[in-house]
Amino acid sequence: MVFFMDQASAYGQMNFNLPHDVVELPTKGLFYKSKKKTVKVGYLTATDENIIANYLSGAKNKDGLALSLIRSKLYEPDLRPEELLTGDVQAILLFLRNTSFGPEYTFNVTDPSDGRKFEGTILLDEINLKRTEFQPNENGEFVTTLPRTGVEVKLKPLTLYEYQDISDKADNYPTGRVAPKVTWTLQKMITSIDGDTDKGKIVQFIEQMPIMDSKHIRKFMDENEPSLDLRKDVIAPSGEKVTINVAFGVEFFRPFI
Repeated sequence: MVFFMDQASAYGQMNFNLPHDVVELPTKGLFYKSKKKTVKVGYLTATDENIIANYLSGAKNKDGLALSLIRSKLYEPDLRPEELLTGDVQAILLFLRNTSFGPEYTFNVTDPSDGRKFEGTILLDEINLKRTEFQPNENGEFVTTLPRTGVEVKLKPLTLYEYQDISDKADNYPTGRVAPKVTWTLQKMITSIDGDTDKGKIVQFIEQMPIMDSKHIRKFMDENEPSLDLRKDVIAPSGEKVTINVAFGVEFFRPFI
């Protein structure tokens, strides 16, 4: 069902009623102050097509496309686009593409039997929520014990802004040096170590963290942060099944252009 807004907000809305629909959030609002389980999202327009074309042409950093579109289309004055978590961003981008171009998505895949490329097609409206084992606490944090050090850590999912900040810092890192993106991510993700929330101690712990513990954190969050199950199977010409992961980069919107 299509709804119409009574009042414009600060995010890409004009001073007239704009058509929109309601998108259910995979996080169920558990990580937001507003606790919103659904959000109002507008439809892509010709103006948004210009935004997509800019990113496709390389005129802008491709990592910023999701934020640009959601800033334009999220009609929620009490929930900033930058505050959204990955799973909710995925759900909104999926809605924007499905309602503007349809659910059929075609992409290039490699046949594992002979290495040849072929076109695979899936239906994006068949993507479901990922099943998770652990639930966050009342503060929107996950609790897990690290396998190597035995330390109990509390973890929070990163927002769209935090991922964008890490990407921007990496882009501006000195040429020839490897940006410590894993370290930066852990620093934003870990909120306490054995109950200690001191930022300095957390940073020091991360610098000495065994790889086994670091990998455990990334795997734990990947499996338990509410999001969409983006794994889809296609059948290659050889008859072999190939599992792909749907990505939400600029190629996801290329059919518009």
